[in-house]
Amino acid sequence: MVARLTRFCYRGKINDFVEFYACKFNDFEVKYRYKINDFGVFMTFRRKIYDKFIDWKRESNGKSALLVEGARRVGKSTIVEEFAKNEYKSYILIDFTKAPQEVFKLFDDVSDLNYIFMRLQIIYKKDLYERKSLVIFDEVQFCPKARQAIKHLVADHRYDYMETGSLISIRKNVKDILIPSEERPIQMYPMDYEEFKWALGDTVTIKFLREAFEKRKPFGDDLNRTLMRDFRLYMLVGGMPKVVSTYLETNNMRLVDEEKRDILRLYESDFMKIDSTGKAALLFNSIPSQLEKNASRYQVSSVLENQRNSTVLELIAEMESSKTVLVSYKSNDPNAGLARTKDLENFKLFVCDTGLFTTMLFLDKDFTENVIYERLLSDKLSVNLGYLYENVVAQILKANGNSLFYYAFLDEKSRHNFEIDFLLARKNKVCPIEVKSSGYKTHASLDAFCAKYSSRILDKYLLNTKDLGKDKDVLSLPVYMTMFL
Repeated sequence: MVARLTRFCYRGKINDFVEFYACKFNDFEVKYRYKINDFGVFMTFRRKIYDKFIDWKRESNGKSALLVEGARRVGKSTIVEEFAKNEYKSYILIDFTKAPQEVFKLFDDVSDLNYIFMRLQIIYKKDLYERKSLVIFDEVQFCPKARQAIKHLVADHRYDYMETGSLISIRKNVKDILIPSEERPIQMYPMDYEEFKWALGDTVTIKFLREAFEKRKPFGDDLNRTLMRDFRLYMLVGGMPKVVSTYLETNNMRLVDEEKRDILRLYESDFMKIDSTGKAALLFNSIPSQLEKNASRYQVSSVLENQRNSTVLELIAEMESSKTVLVSYKSNDPNAGLARTKDLENFKLFVCDTGLFTTMLFLDKDFTENVIYERLLSDKLSVNLGYLYENVVAQILKANGNSLFYYAFLDEKSRHNFEIDFLLARKNKVCPIEVKSSGYKTHASLDAFCAKYSSRILDKYLLNTKDLGKDKDVLSLPVYMTMFL
């Protein structure tokens, strides 16, 4: 069963919550919560990270604080507050982007926790109950001393603590503070394809895809075309909750594109905080053109004059820590210990959300015209979009907990350059992945790589737009099955 939300209007009190049930399948209800605010209604989508919050609460029992890291606008604050509402008797949310100065001053001296807790309850007009309340430090990077205080707050053990933040690790946000060992970090990413399908009211498709993958069962061309069109919709909209909400409410791709452009402008502003010279912003904005070149690495010298890859390593590391950029490093000796073979000077950059990446492809226009979206959705745009598919594969692999690696080499016999787009380490071996934007089932790079490193190979994957199939020992998968690798 697939259900689609339609646009609606609701009048209610500010901060009221209203629940709508989009569909029901096998007694599992897909629930959306809408909070009435000054601008109308916004959605709280079901997110997988919520289950990890539950595990932390049970396993930690107040012995650690949970730090939720992620790029701006991935929904950190929303899902953490939702967790607080559902799982605790009370909570206090301290948003350090707008907290009064007296709150900041409380963390200058944490020797008297009783006083701090008393002041917080008065300021936020919320009661705290021992072992039944949660204190949230939202955007904690703006108050490093509050982050440092976690050590003492956790040791006190009266309440639970969660932190959210972006740009957590950049130098100015950790300068002169001691990072608490009691802090357990967890990464939050944009909505993945399954979460996107949940948002559309579809709880069936991913189960269906998983079963087909496990049984190696093809769908047939007609059904695969439909499934690919559905997946391309995800590639166009992306996984930023506000963007998904706009799509559901309006079904207007121009408005969707405007939301994404707002996020990209926000990221540019963040990059200026990382590097006031503007180099980080230039490197970020050049990601599509760099991938389009199909070169074996990001060519820094073509973006920044008189700069080489070796001169921007620290900057790349800080961009990666912002979570807005995904970095794939070349492996010098592909084997199960990929991290040990990382070549820091040879890398490729991807964008954390493919929906944002799609908009970046057409930033030369005032807005991404609906005709472009429609052609992309129908797979009829004339340009080669292999790098668009590479970006979504990188996004999926990273969200599933994989570090990103690739391999490029010169075949000594043919004198031809080959490249493996991604490498996964599995069971003391490697799984090479080649990505194609078309239905072509040739895999010369896979063949050359496997001939060179035959004893190191576990499984070989070709990701393209066609139905599941097998060519000897190469498993050809539609790109929407990347999530199962």
